[in-house]
Order: sequence, then C-alpha cells, then structure tokens
Amino acid sequence: MKKILFLVMALLLTVLGACSSKETSSTAKSNTGDTGNEKVQKIIVGTGTQFPNICFLDKNGKLTGYDVELVRQIDEKLPEYEFEFKTMDFSNLLLSLETNKIDFVAHQMEVNDERKKKFLFNEEPYNVFPLQVTVHKDNNDIHSIKDLKGKKAIVSATSNSAVFLEKYNKENNAGIDIIYSGQGADDTKNQIKTGRADATITTPFAVDFLNEQADAQQKVVGEPLLNSKVYFLLRKDETPLQKRIDEALVELKKEGAVSELSKKWLGADYSVGF
Repeated sequence: MKKILFLVMALLLTVLGACSSKETSSTAKSNTGDTGNEKVQKIIVGTGTQFPNICFLDKNGKLTGYDVELVRQIDEKLPEYEFEFKTMDFSNLLLSLETNKIDFVAHQMEVNDERKKKFLFNEEPYNVFPLQVTVHKDNNDIHSIKDLKGKKAIVSATSNSAVFLEKYNKENNAGIDIIYSGQGADDTKNQIKTGRADATITTPFAVDFLNEQADAQQKVVGEPLLNSKVYFLLRKDETPLQKRIDEALVELKKEGAVSELSKKWLGADYSVGF
C-alpha cells in the first residue's frame, strides 16, 4: 500500500511540475510582448556639414540644421531604432549608401531617374527645394538663367543644382561653362565673391544664411528654376525603415513640427508645395 501511495505522489509531483513549467514559459512569453525584448536597431544616417541651414556645423561645432533636427525628431518617434549621424562630403553620400556604410541619406535629396534605379525614396516629402540663380550682389548683368551664356556657373557635382544645370545646358544649347566646387559651400562662396565664378544655383535660404554668417555678398535673381519635393534616400531593401520614417513624418506634419522646423531654419514654411 505504501508503495502504491508513493507511486501516486510521485506521479502527482511530476504532473504539477510540468504544469508549473508550462505556466512559467507562457507567462514569460506574454510579458515580453512583440517588442519587449527586441534589440534597438542602430541606423546610420549620412549627411553633410556644408549645406547652410540644412546640415552644417554651428559656431560650437555641433551638427545641426533643418534636415538634422528633423531626423532627430523622427528618431524620437521610432523606439525600435537609434539614429546615428555620419558626416561626409556630399559627393560620397550615394556611394556610402550603396556600399552599406550608411542606411539612409538626409541631405535634401531630389528624385531623378538615375537615383530611382539604384535606391529607394521614402514616400512622404519633407519639404520643397526651390532653386534660383545666385550671383554677387554687385552683379547687374545676370538677371536669369538665360544670361548665363558664356558665364561660369559653379555647382557641387551630383547635386540637384548640377543635375538641373547639366540638363538645361544640353537641352537648350545654353553655352554655360559649368565648373564644380572642390570645397563645398566655402569654395562656391569664395569663387562668387572673388569673381572667379559668375553664378551658382542654390536656394534663397542658403543665400540668406551665407550673407548673414559669412558676408557672402550674394543675391538671388530671376524666378525659381524649379520647386522639387525632397525626400530621404534609402537602399532598395529598406522598405520597413521607409514605412516607419513615413509614418513618423506624417505624425510630425500633423503636429506642426515640420512646419516649425522649416520656419526656424529656412525662414518660411517650405514643408508644403507652392
């Protein structure tokens, strides 16, 4: 009898132990949730340091500007990601994206056919990029792009300005002497100021910033050449990140944050079309 009782007790303990183990496992799983134990994914954001008001170093050497601060606010909306900036020359951004050194580009990227073949743009634009002819403040000979025939126009290679000017030159047989800057905004500013270049193609907010901060002595002339929507640029396989960036952007627009950033850094609300 004692032997039978012992066997029954042993069996009960085995069953209770198994039930207890299953409950613990189930409780642990339910407590983690879908994201509870997921690791935060680090995202490397490529940007520059020489685009006034967009991505630049302030007087204290801090990276800031419209694109930079917008990315920081998007980061706050996405707890599953941690964004880290990596700065470089504009001409190196696309290659760095292609070779997985960065995960997306924040540098006022405009859509064009060449970029669309290789990369993925997010779907929600974050502002409109107005481009205008810009000359020295004392230049009274150039009033529009039509006056650039036989003149030297300096732009950054692969930039929106360069793509536009190259296309315009070819399609209109415009005779513009396009030269490419070697040291970003500083090189362009100096060449315009010293008369080595006659014009550039840039934005009114960049001109205002350079005039105020660096005595660039520039002015914009003529009507805007184009008002193109700009986006973040990602690799083709980054659709989950693309979707989350768009969701965050829509929220920030509804909250008025994008509009406020644009007014602060660009002098007007460029988050909407014209």
